[in-house]
Amino acid sequence: MTPLPETHRALVLTSTSQPPEVKIIPTPQPTPGSAVVRIEAANIISYSKHIYNGTRPYPFSLPLVIGTSAIGRIAALGPDSVSLKEGQLVFIDSFVRARDDEDAAFLFGVHEGHTEAARRLMRGEWRDCTYAEYAKVPLENCYVLDVEKLGVGVEELQDISRLLVPYGGLRDIDLKTGESIIIAPATGTFGSAATKLALAMGARVIGVGRNLEALKELQTSYANDRFEIAQITGDVPTDLKTLQTFGTIDAYLDISPPEAANSTHFKTCMLALRKGGRVSLMGGLKGELTIPVKVVVSKDLRIRGKWMYERQDVRDLIKMIEVGVLKLGGQTVEKFGLDEWEAGFDKAVEFGGSGGKGSAIIVP
Repeated sequence: MTPLPETHRALVLTSTSQPPEVKIIPTPQPTPGSAVVRIEAANIISYSKHIYNGTRPYPFSLPLVIGTSAIGRIAALGPDSVSLKEGQLVFIDSFVRARDDEDAAFLFGVHEGHTEAARRLMRGEWRDCTYAEYAKVPLENCYVLDVEKLGVGVEELQDISRLLVPYGGLRDIDLKTGESIIIAPATGTFGSAATKLALAMGARVIGVGRNLEALKELQTSYANDRFEIAQITGDVPTDLKTLQTFGTIDAYLDISPPEAANSTHFKTCMLALRKGGRVSLMGGLKGELTIPVKVVVSKDLRIRGKWMYERQDVRDLIKMIEVGVLKLGGQTVEKFGLDEWEAGFDKAVEFGGSGGKGSAIIVP
């Protein structure tokens, strides 16, 4: 076993009113239930800049080694590990759950969750995340990646984290091959990922958005006759008539940003569903959403909320990539060192509105 270095470099946030700093801190050591992973690539969320400067007031305790999901190699293992091996390439899932209560969940390095139990976990054992040379993570959040089966490099593998979020919603409403689903908005970071996934799952996708040029560009990039687009205007009767031209629509996944709470498209998309249609709400709206209750009742619509995804979803998504159902790659990936984090955050904002054409990663 190669000994871990005594110290390592990490990007540490001490206040949302001050930028994070690269610091030299003690290297984490493996404890029961954990693995220490040498980080090779960590995804930058498109709105990371706004999380860590307090614009998006996500709850977390400071100081904090920031970060999110990542790709790395096992450097050391706790004494109770029986299947993971040093040197293995793994996907680090940033959605951490308590072992004795799966309702206690938080986003590693980003959000301390919605319960006191989740907050206790992130404030304690799992405070420090992946924008660092090394990170200690729960054993069950390490998923072994077979590079030969996956057929892509580390830079492309980091896109697993973006795809997993909408995959959780699609699985939660049990999207089936041959069904038609509305994705709204389709042109954002997660909307474009949802489109890619739904097509890979064999569905017909109706991509909804306000920017027609962006929708057309996304449609051209996928070049799939099962992907159609619909521009919304904000006028419910007009937009409903547009959606009704697509015939029977089985499901609707919404992953709108916080600012969209007053948008009319929620109502329009629900009205367009068939009897017994399903809705998955995954966005992070700031306000409350008005639901067309009479239509929901008369049409037997099923509305579900989904925060992230399940552990089995991670395994299943990796299998989709391994067998070639879901293709990775085809996008620009720009790499940034720890000292270049600010440029990386800015580039992630730029890529956020590109319909998934590019991503930014931290390479410690």
